[in-house]
Amino acid sequence: MRLAANLTYEGAGDLARAAERLGYAMVLAPEGYRSDAASVLGLVAGQTSTIALASGVMQIPGRPPGMAALTAATLDALSGGRFRLGLGVSNPDVSQGWYGVPFDAPLARTREYVEIVRRALTGDPVTFEG
Repeated sequence: MRLAANLTYEGAGDLARAAERLGYAMVLAPEGYRSDAASVLGLVAGQTSTIALASGVMQIPGRPPGMAALTAATLDALSGGRFRLGLGVSNPDVSQGWYGVPFDAPLARTREYVEIVRRALTGDPVTFEG
């Protein structure tokens, strides 16, 4: 069985180092009311060396897909290839209330978003009509 630990920004480095020492496979940082995943995982990347890091999950309405790709590429580079990108559409209250993004067609939005992120991660120029 592979184990993972869920992080919050409070004590994230300590928990991640302990999980790594104990042989956990991964730590996950959520996005929510208190923190973003990228900041927490950037801290953890600098304080660990073997444990996998994952966004659990980055909220699609919270950042354009190009920025999500840039963030993922940076975290992957900082962690020596240990980063895993998790994405999610959030919910109508957060999407519309926090980010001003309509919560219509969440599956289609996710498909397009993932396609753009994948293209951007190749390093080639990205054009997309959707």
